[in-house]
Amino acid sequence: MSRPGTPPADTALYEAVTEGWIAGAAVDDIEEEPAKQRDWQPDNPLFELPNVIVTPHAAYYSEEAIGAVRTIAAEEAVRVLTGQPARYPVNELSAGA
Repeated sequence: MSRPGTPPADTALYEAVTEGWIAGAAVDDIEEEPAKQRDWQPDNPLFELPNVIVTPHAAYYSEEAIGAVRTIAAEEAVRVLTGQPARYPVNELSAGA
């Protein structure tokens, strides 16, 4: 599965893997992000599949990564505010938009 974009429904992914439409999957979280849920219980059937890897949407986390993200965000803000194009745009902008 790729990012950015909306992840497939967990049930559709489970069906695709268990019925052999795809050999396996690695996803950067599930539909219901556990980190955002109080008293979350792991009951997603994807967790039971040996050919599915699920990371907690915080897999990037390290002190170095936090510093890099802050630096890149600040540099991008300076670029855009000084009339330069963004290095890492997340959407297409047209003139006058």
